[in-house]
Amino acid sequence: MTERRINPYGKNVFLTGGSSGIGLACANLLAQNGYKVFAASRTPQTESAYMPGGGEIHPVKMDVCDQKSIESAAEIILHNDVGIIIHSAGIGIACPAEDMPIEAVARLMDTNFFAVLHLNSLVVPRFRTRGSGLCIMISSVASLFPIPYQSHYCSSKSALEAYAASLRMELSDTNTKVCLVLPGDTNTGFTGARSFEVKKGSLNYDKCIRAVEKMEKDEIKGRPPISAAQVVLKLCTKRNPPLRTIVGFDYKLLAFLRRFLPQRLVEFILKKMYLG
Repeated sequence: MTERRINPYGKNVFLTGGSSGIGLACANLLAQNGYKVFAASRTPQTESAYMPGGGEIHPVKMDVCDQKSIESAAEIILHNDVGIIIHSAGIGIACPAEDMPIEAVARLMDTNFFAVLHLNSLVVPRFRTRGSGLCIMISSVASLFPIPYQSHYCSSKSALEAYAASLRMELSDTNTKVCLVLPGDTNTGFTGARSFEVKKGSLNYDKCIRAVEKMEKDEIKGRPPISAAQVVLKLCTKRNPPLRTIVGFDYKLLAFLRRFLPQRLVEFILKKMYLG
């Protein structure tokens, strides 16, 4: 088997969210398998890392909410014949669906959705020119199972789902592939970094706190981030990766059953889980 068949998109990777959680796990695992990873984040490590198998991690300072920062970083990174981009930067907020904390929601959408669009507008044309490319977006099973007091976060991931499906069709006559990775509950710093955008004294305050506490317990007991990174590594070797890959058999089973269950039953189950 030739090197090209093993690595159809090459071994240079542009990754966002590279300093923590799933992004950091992806950077480490890919580098351990010989990839050269440009790991972008707001707070990158100060030095590059070199792995025994020839892989490398090069930290890059980039704020996905800052247009100039994105463009400056991309201009430097894309000179390295990057064939894979992994969108892993993401944040979460807890908030009643009826509320609109404009600054928090704007930052959420900038980080989880608009940054992906902005980066792809710079990267995908390069993929067309080089003749191949792979775009991986870290979504969430929350896009399939929206839950109470996570409506804004779930919406940002659902937006990614629709965007990825459209982009994939538009690029179907090229050798640029688009796919989504959907982790479920994962034990990362994402849990502690979630912001609560519900005011004390609000009619929703107690319900919101209880619902999110239940979710956070599941996250803390969830899979390690390496589980998602292993899925990402496998996708990087596939010539025809699927649009959507769910992390974990249990979530795959839930997604399969969802096709056959009445929506009212799905809603009832989620309400029992998070609203008691």
